[in-house]
Order: sequence, then structure tokens, then C-alpha cells
Amino acid sequence: MSLHQLRPAKGAVHKEKRLGRGEASGKGGTSTKGNKGAQSNTGYSSKRGHEGGQMPIQRRLPKRGFHPISRVEYKVFNLGQLDTIIEKYGIQEFSLENLYMNGLISKTDQVKVLGHGELKSKVTLKVNAISEKAKAAIEAAGGSVELV
Repeated sequence: MSLHQLRPAKGAVHKEKRLGRGEASGKGGTSTKGNKGAQSNTGYSSKRGHEGGQMPIQRRLPKRGFHPISRVEYKVFNLGQLDTIIEKYGIQEFSLENLYMNGLISKTDQVKVLGHGELKSKVTLKVNAISEKAKAAIEAAGGSVELV
């Protein structure tokens, strides 16, 4: 067998469906699109979420509660995590820049430290927010807190 003798498998190749080429073709007239309606017209494209007259899903689902536009989302770290983060990444100062450089937060994240767990080492923090319990624990361990 040579390259010029290669053929596709039987039934793998189909003839092109030639629409709108006369009634004798069986696909003339409306070109298999049916009579009237938006989908039978040239240039038709449906809009996002359009369900053909059925009530769209974003309107069928209930909306619950109040969602404030100005809500601030914080990336949260607990006191118990600080020691492991400092040891693992070799960070001397727990700041936004150091966390970003080590891939722990994204550029736009805001950081909040909460008071769950124990802090064993002396730490310098430069964060967006901190709980009162966490602040007291850090200062008791000999560390310092600066809000950015």
C-alpha cells in the first residue's frame, strides 16, 4: 500500500448538505429552517440567556438577602498560622508585600489577622485589619502591629 492508495474508511466521508438549491434537492425553499420565526432568517444569533420565550433562569431563581456593593473581602490569617508561614517562607516581617511575593495573596487582596490559635514568636505585622484579641496576643509576645 502506498500513500496515493490511502482512502478514508467507508462511511466516514459525507456529501455536503447543499441548502437552498431548488425544490428538487429536497432542501430548497426554507432550507430546512422551517417557516417564519427569528431562527429562519439570515444573520440570526440568540442573545445570552435567551430561552425562546420561556422565563430565563436568572429571572426564575429567587434573589435573597442584601448584598452591599461596598463590602470589603479580607484574606484571613489566624495567629496559629503565622508561625508556620514565617518558618515555611522565611519571612522576617508579616507584610502585604512579603505575602504577595510568596504567592499567599493576590495584588488586590486585603489581609486581616484573627486571634484563633497561639503565637510563639515575636512578629512584626503590617496588615489592613486585625482583631483586638490578635493585637493583644501579638503585643504580649513582644511583637508590633501597624495598620496599612
